[in-house]
Amino acid sequence: MTAQTITIAVDYEQPDTSDSGTSGVCSTRHAWARVPVEPTQTERAALKDKVRRLLKEKNAVMVSHYYVHPDLQDLAEETGGIVSDSLEMARFGRDHAAQTLVVSGVRFMGETAKILSPEKTILMPDLDATCSLDLGCPIDEFSAFCDQHPDRTVVVYANTSAAVKARADWLVTSSCALDIVRALKDAGQKILWAPDRHLGDYIRRETGADMVFWNGACIVHDEFKAFELEALKKEHPGAKVLVHPESPADVIALADAVGSTSAILKAAQTMDAQEFIVATDNGMMHKLRTLNPGKRFIEAPTAGNSATCKSCAHCPWMAMNGLAGVAQVLETGANAIHVDPAIIPRARLPIDRMLAFTAALKNGQPVAGLVPNMGAA
Repeated sequence: MTAQTITIAVDYEQPDTSDSGTSGVCSTRHAWARVPVEPTQTERAALKDKVRRLLKEKNAVMVSHYYVHPDLQDLAEETGGIVSDSLEMARFGRDHAAQTLVVSGVRFMGETAKILSPEKTILMPDLDATCSLDLGCPIDEFSAFCDQHPDRTVVVYANTSAAVKARADWLVTSSCALDIVRALKDAGQKILWAPDRHLGDYIRRETGADMVFWNGACIVHDEFKAFELEALKKEHPGAKVLVHPESPADVIALADAVGSTSAILKAAQTMDAQEFIVATDNGMMHKLRTLNPGKRFIEAPTAGNSATCKSCAHCPWMAMNGLAGVAQVLETGANAIHVDPAIIPRARLPIDRMLAFTAALKNGQPVAGLVPNMGAA
């Protein structure tokens, strides 16, 4: 079967701010300029103590992604919060008793938390921390694409806006996308996928589903280079290669294990190797090294010989999150996430479907009944 793509006129690397849909977007160059200065050890200790105190005072909990600064990962776990992928971040935030969630990551993660818990206060260290996949899938163009394929079930990646989620039938993360699309295929459904073309094509190859694709990409994973990775493998012949499926197909083809951030962590713990080459955001290195102190982890290359670095695999928007920002929002209530109440019920439907499906799968329950015979939204 032939996969189809649509080309979009949105430059997610440097958005055209003359377009009303992207006005005020924080570009990558501005994101790097806003990365917080590393605190001194004394400042770090004081900020951590302040955050611990404020979390208790505000009945708040930290929800951090694997790609943010190690300080935000460690402090989340030390204070009863979570460090995880976007799927478990969503589930944890929904189920936790805290009335305030401090989400360290990028904007769609905060919006997802607000959709699932509209009664809670959702704070983020920097509201301008966004995602190239989100920027590259504006709702008007995406809705028009959906209208062109009314016979297809709309499946969108979590890295999308609340409005795009409200247009979808199903939401997926990289940790559950294969299972959900396979179940939809088995139910006889054809898929409209958005926005990451690499992940979508990987899912198509693995499941054989009939899919049409939106043409988006992650600015981090899209930069991994197969030629350079092959050379690095020759330098480390005993190393296993762990690859996130947002990477290009020729990089995925070199992998010993392909999967979400959680799957990469599990592979590193269970595979019989002492060295690993890792093709995902280098924010993952902290957790990988913490959980596997006797093993060596090498960043996969993102550049050729003429580049200024061999591997620059870090999301500039993830890098905008810092300890001082967490302390500030807890103290002042600034940077609260707001989602249009009118779209929350519809945006929640695909998220709830995902959470119910993955919970059933985890508990060994049948999932066929969770895939209704429906058309596109």
